[in-house]
Amino acid sequence: MRATFTLLLIVSAALPATGQTRPPGQNWGESERWAAFEFFAGEWVGEETATFGEGRGERTYELVLQDAYLLSRNRSVFPPHDGLPEGDVHDDWTVMSFDRDRDTYVLRQFNSEGYVNTFVLDAASSPPERMIFVLEESENARGTRATLTLTQIDANAFEEVFDLTLPGATESITIRSRWTRSIP
Repeated sequence: MRATFTLLLIVSAALPATGQTRPPGQNWGESERWAAFEFFAGEWVGEETATFGEGRGERTYELVLQDAYLLSRNRSVFPPHDGLPEGDVHDDWTVMSFDRDRDTYVLRQFNSEGYVNTFVLDAASSPPERMIFVLEESENARGTRATLTLTQIDANAFEEVFDLTLPGATESITIRSRWTRSIP
């Protein structure tokens, strides 16, 4: 019972509290820490292309936990086809934080497949126009190499390219997505 309560407490702490999400156009915290990421605030729909097929996605970005973190929730659906007879549904939560000790942004991606990927923003990036995150560590897939590149196309669209090479693999997997802001 105590373990269940603790788990519920942890999960509820990760969810955004009412009124804590800051919409685009408002100050994203007293510091300018999140100003370059304000572009991503809100809801998005995506068209995704990968070596294993084409899919669609839905995603949100919001500041949570007193604006300490940028949280993204993503769901990608790849329908059944010849190369993927059962299709695929992929969910992930991505939490971005600022590491003051290293003076950089860290992105942690929690995947429904059980992987936790930790990326660090490449110093050559220029948020929000182009951000390159380099995989630093992968829980449950040590030895994986990956980059995640986000490129702003215009005020309501961005491209995401995820290049992944699994341990022992000779070829990489690339997932290319174009995300468009959902207009209510």
